[in-house]
Amino acid sequence: GVISAPAATYFWSSWTDGKAKITQNNGPDGKFSVKWSGDKGNFVLGKGWNTGSSREVTYSGTFLPKGNGYLAVYGWTTSPLVEYYIIEAHGDHHPSDNPEAKIKGNFTSDGGTYEVMTKKRVNKPSIQGTATFDQFWSIRTENRVGGTVTTGNHFKAWADAGLKMGRHNYMIVAVEGQDSSGEATITVGVPP
Repeated sequence: GVISAPAATYFWSSWTDGKAKITQNNGPDGKFSVKWSGDKGNFVLGKGWNTGSSREVTYSGTFLPKGNGYLAVYGWTTSPLVEYYIIEAHGDHHPSDNPEAKIKGNFTSDGGTYEVMTKKRVNKPSIQGTATFDQFWSIRTENRVGGTVTTGNHFKAWADAGLKMGRHNYMIVAVEGQDSSGEATITVGVPP
């Protein structure tokens, strides 16, 4: 007979500022979906691993923001506290279009070019409560939804740019909405 391996269990994370109007679904295996509306508030949610690492993250799905949103491999480190984004697709706001953004160059990975930038966050929400911390960003120059993200390439590019990560906390394939509306359905891991 056929021996079926148990499905991977993924870490699920969902944060909202309480103003965002969202309907979320933590589905089976690597699946999740979200619809959001109302053009106000901020949320970040997704599925991944409760300890991030250098790995090949595969995902597929749809991402349809109206206004600003991000589809990213997203995570945190501690000591130092860092919030990071590997942006695969974004809505109408490019993260580097911000006076606080410091552009650190670009590099290629997984068939695309990513721009590296950093930004300081002062007294903002974090996994350690309200804190001041750096954000590290890799922003893919051409939006894509689906593929492989080799996270170690990004960690190395950030280190090469002088950006120091700490100890890995969680790492997820995330959908974020900011003062926008939209919908997304994502499968992490084996395609549906």
